Amino acid sequence: MAGERISYRIGRSGFRDFETGNKREWLLSNGIGGYANSTVHGNSSRIFSSYLIASLHPPVDRVLVLAKTHEEFIFYREQEDSEAARKELLAPERFVSAEASTEGVKVVRRDLATAQYPGYLREGYRYQTGFNFDFWPEYHYFSDGIKMSKRIALTYGKNETVISYTLENRSGKKAVFSVTPLFNFRPFGEVSEKNSLDFSVQCSGREILLTPRAAGEYQIRFAASEGDLHDRRERKTSMATPNYLIEENQLYCVDMQNGFTGVDHHFTPYELHVCLEPGERKEIGLVCELLGGEESKNQEYGREKNLLDYVKRVFEEVALRAEGLLERAGSADALTGRLVLSADHFLVRRASTGYMTILAGYPWFADWGRDTMIAFTGLTLATGRFEEAREVLLSFAKYVSQGMIPNVFPNHAKEEPMYNTIDASLWYFYAVYKYLQYTTGLPCYRAEEKLSDNKLAAELLEEEIFIRDKIYPVLCEIFESYQKGTARYGIHMEEDGLIAGGGGLDQLTWMDVRVGDIVVTPRHGKAVEINALWYNAIRCMHLFKKRFFAENELENAPGDEELDTLSKRVCQSFVEKFWNPALGCLYDTVGEKGRDASIRPNQIFAVSLPFSMLPAEKEKSIVRVVYENLYTPYGLRSLAPGESGYHKKYSGRLIERDLAYHMGTTWGYLAGAFFDAWAKTMGQSEQEKDQLNQMIESFADHMADGCLGGIAEIFDGDFACESRGCYTQAWSVAEVLRARRELLKK
Repeated sequence: MAGERISYRIGRSGFRDFETGNKREWLLSNGIGGYANSTVHGNSSRIFSSYLIASLHPPVDRVLVLAKTHEEFIFYREQEDSEAARKELLAPERFVSAEASTEGVKVVRRDLATAQYPGYLREGYRYQTGFNFDFWPEYHYFSDGIKMSKRIALTYGKNETVISYTLENRSGKKAVFSVTPLFNFRPFGEVSEKNSLDFSVQCSGREILLTPRAAGEYQIRFAASEGDLHDRRERKTSMATPNYLIEENQLYCVDMQNGFTGVDHHFTPYELHVCLEPGERKEIGLVCELLGGEESKNQEYGREKNLLDYVKRVFEEVALRAEGLLERAGSADALTGRLVLSADHFLVRRASTGYMTILAGYPWFADWGRDTMIAFTGLTLATGRFEEAREVLLSFAKYVSQGMIPNVFPNHAKEEPMYNTIDASLWYFYAVYKYLQYTTGLPCYRAEEKLSDNKLAAELLEEEIFIRDKIYPVLCEIFESYQKGTARYGIHMEEDGLIAGGGGLDQLTWMDVRVGDIVVTPRHGKAVEINALWYNAIRCMHLFKKRFFAENELENAPGDEELDTLSKRVCQSFVEKFWNPALGCLYDTVGEKGRDASIRPNQIFAVSLPFSMLPAEKEKSIVRVVYENLYTPYGLRSLAPGESGYHKKYSGRLIERDLAYHMGTTWGYLAGAFFDAWAKTMGQSEQEKDQLNQMIESFADHMADGCLGGIAEIFDGDFACESRGCYTQAWSVAEVLRARRELLKK
């Protein structure tokens, strides 16, 4: 039945030590670019880790608001009341680590926080009994007869986090449960200096309002359903702990591995204390939200009459929304269900257009044109989210300039989009074709079917009319700019009908790294996948024109005969210039300096795209070469081992990682095209179907590692296993999901 999905339950072996616990993490998102992320044992392993990263101008201008919360159990060693324990808490003591002795100390303190600092760790995971992740993360702890569970969720469409605690005191003593929120207001990829944590603070009852002095139009609101807020300035200080207002010197292990040597600081003005009687069970709700504009001026905004009920309602709405996504996707397969939920993270609303767009990856990418169009089918169409698909197409149509869609929207709303891409606009044709294939169900939108002459405008469906009226003029503009050479970066069609572009320091294909004046993967001239996409664009234009119009109704629309002649010329030129008979595969680029015979994965698109220029035997040969040299269980290598410049591992400082990025590193998204090509060329025997199923299923193991439910951007070349780059990437998730639905019908 629809609604099945993989859920993750991790016992103590998953965080048996600090390093093991850092290997798995979770992600929540709010549909406007904000998100939350941490590890299964609660350590913040990245600069981007947080319980609330908010988007000021969705989906960009993201700031870290609530880094996390630190919890503690506190009780008096002797049979006295919990107030004595609370007063003892204010003594000038440093945090007692989980394994340290408390002998001779009246107060017993169980620090449940897991964090890293220069020279020491807080090891609260030693009290952790388990971790679950389904629609939200859930942590479980136990110590001295007291149980605690903690759930975290984001309110959809709002910069707000809710946290729910369930406490059970099965001991014979009174106890205090303490929660310290760690606040900030910094750009999400940077760290804070102590002097930058400058807030005006108001506290009333169980509510705190923080106003960043550098951004007075915003307020951070934190509220609790129960307990007392205590000013941490009242705590007695010492040489060991000179300041309780700032959580100092937090380290991030992932960033340290990548060469970052800095530390972070967070603002901790108050802590919440909740008293627990022996045998008592309590539920506590917390809310942290970022208010902006009129919201921040209205002091009554968001003040719920019953905060605990509100928190419970948010969790209920999160569950209902997730179940609705699964129902709409209509799959009874658990792996597909989890991919559907993971796909939702990337679909966000862009304020500048009012439409949906697609974030390229977490934790740092904004919306990229190329990534969006490749991920489009898996994220929107394979999940049954057709309305969102229309919005994505419209969102990028609004930004077409000189016949090109943007390569990337910057991380700041005031900055203009960049157009340094030769392929994003061509992937747009593919996205439109797939939209019509899914939404109409007509055989003419399957490449193997021929369009009969009697299928003309009178029979158009609603989805076709939308494309004809809103998108087709944009396609004509793009097509003309490529054909006539009016696009940027010297992109143009040459006499042989093939597309060429780029030069000098330009990096226009997806292999786009440049380190200063070093162009790591120069692919100037005619690139293999660009011309496979160009041929598909020609065939799509021919199909759309024939389907939409009895006569040519747009001035810049190419004619039937012109398109037919051009497609034949491109097909002939492509085979003549890109086929490498010595290796039985395709050259990667053809340019003034000759042909690049490096074995790269870009050639797989010449087989996988809907319209192919190659005879069957050449397609099969390409797939075999790619399988033997580039295939890994988690995607395709960007360069074959043994080729000049091959890097077997993606690690180290930024420059070292950049040099490896497209020089051997494995890319998850390429698996989708490879699966298509395999299914197309290797026959339909049960043995081949089983092989395909096993290859697609192999991603399930990775989805239980790294970011739970996600698929990483990249992996090492030699041993593709550990997540690298973005811990979950839009096109990686999308292409595995699309292949699973289209090829395995799951």
